[in-house]
Parts: sequence; C-alpha cells; structure tokens
Amino acid sequence: MKVSMRRSERESSPAGESAVDYYHDAVVPVDPQKSRWERSWPTIACGAGLFSDGYLNGVIGQVNTILKQLYGTAYTNSPAQSNVTAITFAGTVIGQLFFGYVSDHYSRKWALMASTILLIIFAALSAGSYGAGGSLGGMLAALTAWRFLLGIGIGGEYPAGSVACAESTGELKSGHRNRWFIMFTNVQIDAGTILSSLTPMILVLICTEDHLRLVWRLSLGLGVIPPLSLLYLRAKLDEPEEFKKESMKNTSTPWLLVLRFYWLRLSVVSLIWFVYDFSAYSFSIYSTQWISVILGDDTSLWKSFGWGTLVNAFYLPGAIAGAFISDWVGPRRALYTFVFFQGCVGFLMAGLYGVLDKPANIAGFVVIYGIFLSLGEAGPGDNIGLVASKTSATAIRGQYYAIAAASGKLGAFVGTYVFPIIQKNAPGGAESTRGGQDPFFVSSSLCLFSSALAYFMLPHIGQDTITTEDIKFREYLEAKGWDTSQMGSKEYQAGSSSSVDVMRNKKAVEPEEQV
Repeated sequence: MKVSMRRSERESSPAGESAVDYYHDAVVPVDPQKSRWERSWPTIACGAGLFSDGYLNGVIGQVNTILKQLYGTAYTNSPAQSNVTAITFAGTVIGQLFFGYVSDHYSRKWALMASTILLIIFAALSAGSYGAGGSLGGMLAALTAWRFLLGIGIGGEYPAGSVACAESTGELKSGHRNRWFIMFTNVQIDAGTILSSLTPMILVLICTEDHLRLVWRLSLGLGVIPPLSLLYLRAKLDEPEEFKKESMKNTSTPWLLVLRFYWLRLSVVSLIWFVYDFSAYSFSIYSTQWISVILGDDTSLWKSFGWGTLVNAFYLPGAIAGAFISDWVGPRRALYTFVFFQGCVGFLMAGLYGVLDKPANIAGFVVIYGIFLSLGEAGPGDNIGLVASKTSATAIRGQYYAIAAASGKLGAFVGTYVFPIIQKNAPGGAESTRGGQDPFFVSSSLCLFSSALAYFMLPHIGQDTITTEDIKFREYLEAKGWDTSQMGSKEYQAGSSSSVDVMRNKKAVEPEEQV
C-alpha cells in the first residue's frame, strides 16, 4: 500500500499543492444511512464519562472540610489531609499513561470499558472506607488507597474517552465539531464539579450537621451513578473509523520518528495543560475553605457549601460559550485570548482581595472569582483537551493525549500541595490578606505565560485537522522509509490501497446533516 501521492497526482492538484494542502478542506465522509442520533451517541458515550472526573475530584474538597470539622487536629495535623485530596491525581497520571498505551495498541472501546468499571468499584469502596477496629488512622489510610485506585479509573477516561470522542466528531457537521467535543468533555467536567458541591450541601440540609459521617460517605458513594449510567452505551460502542484505518496496533511504533515529528508540539501542549490544572484544580479544591474563612467560623456548613456551589456555577457559562467560540475563531485563538484576560482578572482579584475578604463583601468575592474561573473555562479549560486530541496522528493519539493530560494532572497534584504552602508562608499566614492574594498572583502570572505559549507555539487547528494530521504523519513516515502498509486493522489493510486515495474521494461525498 503506497500512501504518498505519485508525482503526476501532485502536479495535477491545484497549484501543485501537496496532498495535505490539497485536501485541507476535504469533507469527512458520513454514512447517509445513519440518523442524527446514530452519528451523535458515540460522541456522547465516549466523552460524558469525564463528568465523573469533575464530581469525584471536586467532592473531595467538601469531604475534606467535613473531615476537618469531624476530627479536628487529629485530621489536620496528619499527612492524610494532603494525601486524601491529592492522591487521586497520582493515580490519574498512572491511569492516563497506562490506558493511553492500551487505547493505541489494543482497543479504544475496551480501554474505556475497563476505566468505567474501575470508577464504579472504587467510588463505592471510597464511600465504605473503614479502619480496623474503627480507628481513624486506618479509615483515612483506606480512603487514601481507594482514592488512588479511583484515580487510575479517572485517568482512563482521558486517552480512551476523550480521544475516541474527538475521532467520533468526524461524523458530525463541519463547523460544529469543536462545540460537540467540548460539550461532552469539559462541560461534563464542569457539571460534575458543580454537583460535587451542590450534593454535599443538600445532604447536610437533609441529614443535619449532627450526621456528617453519613454526609461524606453518601457524597462519595453517589459518584457511582455517573459511570454506571454510561456502561450500557459504552458496551455498544464500535472502534472509531479513524482508529481502524490509522492505528499501529498490528506493528511496532517507530518511536524515534514519532518523537522527531511531535516532541516540540507535545511539550508545548503539556506545559500549557500543566499550568492550567495547577491553578484550576487547586482553586476548585480550596475554594470552599477560602469561603469558610471569609464567612467566619459561625457560618453553617451548608451555607459554605452553597457559596461554593455558586462559585462553581460560574464554570458553566464560560465553558458553554467557549464551546461555540472555539468553532467560530478556532481553538488556538480562543485559548490564548481567554487565558490572557483570565490573568488580568486574577491580578485584579489579588489587588482587591483586602476589600473582598470580608463577610459583608462575600458576593463581590464570588462574582469576581467566578469571572476568573469562567474565563479559564472558555480558554484552556475548553480548548486544551481539544488541542491535545487533534494535533497528533491517530496512530499515537492516545499516548500523545495521555502524556499531555498527565502533565496537567501532575500540575494539579503539585498545585494541591503548593497552594497551602504559598498561603502558609505568606506574611501573616494562610488566613491573612496576603494568604489569599499570593495564590492569585502566582496563578495570574502563569496565565499570561500560557497565553504567550499558545500564541507563539501552537498550530492552527481546523475542523478537519484529525484527517490532515494523519496524512502529514503518513507522508513523513514514507519519506523516512517506514512502511505505512502496516497501519490500520487487518480488515482495513486487506481492503484499502491508500489513505490518500480515500481522502481524494471525500470531495464527492454529500454534505453532512446538521447536528
């Protein structure tokens, strides 16, 4: 199977363009026999599992607050306070890297199924954490262990779910693909984050503060429902068409060539994701504590969680608006623009913190802080996963995405440890004005750094970037003497002559139905 175009074919294309240039605006083929739902549900089933990431990572912030109230210094003076909130990120990194390899070399579908089952099992076990003889130390050790293993399941959602979601959007209408990817990835994370504070608030109102042990266990246990609800749909999934055509599951990956082709781009995407998650997840986990400090010790727990829910609700407007803007202006431009303005608002927040950290001004704190979060979602929140899923070839997309996403979780892991240190070492301590200002100074500086990286170093990402990226990668491998006939499933290898031939025929395909 020869992939590169023959000289005569190149010369016959407009202005002697390469295959990549000639087919840049090619229309991705759609099966006319498929209904709108048949083309849409794989995108939903693959991406919506990230709701679990938002809920299970977010709810631990409220659980952390409850455990502090229940066990006092026995909890706050132990390593468990940091471990319980941060250990999930360590498991997530391992899960991302492991399932990234599995999704590229074995199956997108079964990697996704395995991660879903892990989420169900360990979300349930986290809720039932128990120490031998009823000891507090044993219970916290069990909770830490189950949260670590839960993180491995969450990690699988990224390279298996998000990558398959991006590949499935190829069957949707050109000009709408970015928004649907974002709606069922980042918007799901944000919806999960909102429910992660709303659910404990409702449970505190139902159970009262006299039964907080029941509240934190129920809050964790309800995390079983989202992955369980997707299990049936995911069992019906087929492998994405792009994966069938372009995977290297039946051959050895030429890693040296892959690194030469993608090392710089992957480094930039990974660094942007690290910086974003360093701030985003840390702010999410510790926002409830900040609000509690501002409101004072006499404020009821449900009110503290309620204000936290309102703060988290600001994620959604930015995420939803950003989904459409990403289609209109492109992911790269949306990313660097919104993260720049997020940095500006962050510096404003830091400057006004001395005024805003008063109980009488809690509404002002929430609104400005909410705008800060909303801008982050419209920029890197929406677009960094989209960039990671569309700037590499299908053959290595799971591992490419996994490394970038793992860098993000590493940033989140570091941030959850660093933020308390920043606050503790601030002049006056964690509960002083500087203790609130300094995290915003750090985060805002990193926002401006991310904006510069995206502006100068990210490539343009169009509606058909997945297709054109596959052609570029094949042409590069051919130029280096690597036999691309080894790519794709065995069925595809037997029935196809060239991926470029397939792309040439896409010009004749009827336009897609709007989805």
